[in-house]
Amino acid sequence: MSQWNQVQQLEIKFLEQVDQFYDDNFPMEIRHLLAQWIENQDWEAASNNETMATILLQNLLIQLDEQLGRVSKEKNLLLIHNLKRIRKVLQGKFHGNPMHVAVVISNCLREERRILAAANMPVQGPLEKSLQSSSVSERQRNVEHKVAAIKNSVQMTEQDTKYLEDLQDEFDYRYKTIQTMDQSDKNSAMMNQEVLTLQEMLNSLDFKRKEALSKMTQIIHETDLLMNNMLIEELQDWKRRQQIACIGGPLHNGLDQLQNCFTLLAESLFQLRRQLEKLEEQSTKMTYEGDPIPVQRIHMLERCYQWHPAFCERQPCMPTHPQRPLVLKTLIQFTVKLRLLIKLPELNYQVKVKASIDKNVSTLSNRRFVLCGTNVKAMSIEESSNGSLSVEFRHLQPKEMKSSAGGKGNEGCHMVTEELHSITFETQICLYGLTIDLETSSLPVVMISNVSQLPNAWASIIWYNVSTNDSQNLVFFNNPPPATLSQLLEVMSWQFSSYVGRGLNSDQLNMLAEKLTVQSSYSDGHLTWAKFCKEHLPGKSFTFWTWLEAILDLIKKHILPLWIDGYVMGFVSKEKERLLLKDKMPGTFLLRFSESHLGGITFTWVDHSENGEVRFHSVEPYNKGRLSALPFADILRDYKVIMAENVPENPLKYLYPDIPKDKAFGRHYSSQPCEVSRPTERGGKGYVPSVFIPISTIRSDSMEPHSPSDLLPMSPSVYAVLRENLSPTTIETAMKSPYSAE
Repeated sequence: MSQWNQVQQLEIKFLEQVDQFYDDNFPMEIRHLLAQWIENQDWEAASNNETMATILLQNLLIQLDEQLGRVSKEKNLLLIHNLKRIRKVLQGKFHGNPMHVAVVISNCLREERRILAAANMPVQGPLEKSLQSSSVSERQRNVEHKVAAIKNSVQMTEQDTKYLEDLQDEFDYRYKTIQTMDQSDKNSAMMNQEVLTLQEMLNSLDFKRKEALSKMTQIIHETDLLMNNMLIEELQDWKRRQQIACIGGPLHNGLDQLQNCFTLLAESLFQLRRQLEKLEEQSTKMTYEGDPIPVQRIHMLERCYQWHPAFCERQPCMPTHPQRPLVLKTLIQFTVKLRLLIKLPELNYQVKVKASIDKNVSTLSNRRFVLCGTNVKAMSIEESSNGSLSVEFRHLQPKEMKSSAGGKGNEGCHMVTEELHSITFETQICLYGLTIDLETSSLPVVMISNVSQLPNAWASIIWYNVSTNDSQNLVFFNNPPPATLSQLLEVMSWQFSSYVGRGLNSDQLNMLAEKLTVQSSYSDGHLTWAKFCKEHLPGKSFTFWTWLEAILDLIKKHILPLWIDGYVMGFVSKEKERLLLKDKMPGTFLLRFSESHLGGITFTWVDHSENGEVRFHSVEPYNKGRLSALPFADILRDYKVIMAENVPENPLKYLYPDIPKDKAFGRHYSSQPCEVSRPTERGGKGYVPSVFIPISTIRSDSMEPHSPSDLLPMSPSVYAVLRENLSPTTIETAMKSPYSAE
């Protein structure tokens, strides 16, 4: 079943997450119509290869043309219109930057896999639960209710302003009427009564002006309270969700709802501003001693402009490493997107943003950076798919400034991956003759000068965003706090779901907990930063994070399809492995990651001796070097062992618990099964054709392979020559020679 078909079968809460990341950059219509073709292309490789990206973009447009031809025959007018529009948008947007479309599509496919993995995980962790508390939902409903109430109050003051205008017009009419009367009439009783009426009207006008201004003041006060308390709290919660999403957690949504609330409040304040301008006009036409409008209007107008929240919608990220945001390499471009949380046409092209780094510096060292590239841009609605005001910086590069001593700082030090820096955005809004200055910052970033520093830098980003809600604690690693073990293990599962498409189940997490804490229960307890990333594992020459990162790299580059299908148990101890296999049919095997070799994977199978004794056999772990030469699925298919004097045979029959090997891995085989070629068979140009197959020898009196050198690549033709010219005993003796390891 295609990935897109699996996505369409998800529950509605997961489908809502999918809907969040499809927009005009990559419309969902295209994903749906070209699902299989899209999934068969290597978009991730194209995101780092301009030639490949150009070819894929052209092929995408060709695929769209073919779809247009098909729907044209069906006379589907709406679909024809949409496809033509989409084709025009894609060609216009990505023609000069084909790698960007590869990045967008690669990100969408990866997020789909992450959501599919999350949907298959039966238990939510503590971090994910904390983001979905009922109190948060209740507060959101309360905010929306208060926003609606403020909007209704502004409508009421609009009526008050209109009433004041009508009352003043009537007063003006009566007053002018008196002014035109003859002098004799001015002393009449009717004239005296009219003067009393005018005085009452003036008193009423004064009262209504004060009442209207009081209501407006109350609205502004309620708006301030709502923005500075509940809405800011909502925004802080969204920032926390963004922190979690940056380290592989659930996709954050709800920013559009927040923008809607801020926009409605801004519209209400704009409406109040217009009402205050009308009151000013009325006061200009007619004022009097004690008139409240000139006294209060200016202060109230100033308060009407305190509502412009700017926010870092997409955190800094190198397009070459989309799954490692907030880690930036010197002289490598990164992207970052800022958004104004109001949506008013009056602001379009009137908002300027300047990006800088280390503007307010308080870090662990004296390293300083500058941003090269276009660092000043204007916000516009064209930068977003939903019409919001935003700006995206796509071509910024960090460059380290030389130290006062003339050197390049301490780029080579390990501590570089524990130094936090901040990208600051100075936003200037010009509106109605006023200039409003705002400032916001990204989450802390880690600067590296060599890609080899990336794993440790990413560990720092994980630890920071797990351990604190503070979005600007740049001295965090002066004294990093411990992390809750249960939260950390949840984040480890996210690393696998976001990076390699499948998270970890409770059994796999238990094994990691045991490795970290030498205990089987991880519901309580804490883990230190040193234990996670700095101290070596007991008896090993590497840290826990180095070991885990090597496994992620192994999966990503060499066994990704097998991992996504769930055929790699991976995290299981040797003791647990034997418990699982001991009662299974001979030839049952499982795949697990090596605990002693970085980035290694091995398999263990079970069989029985002649007296019925259970035996377990594990091969030397395969690492990326060996898997680059031979796909792992092919290794499992072609693997052979020589038992005593028997001919080679494949001992792997059933993937644990009882899945026939070919049923599990058949669709992942990349070549035809290897057949032994006789030396008399001639290949091209006079050579005997040969292929490599993995062969092990196992002593009949041993329950384990006696050395790592047991697993040696041997071509079928070489083995055929040995079989034809040497006796089985001679072959066995030679393979047991101490020189065979060489």
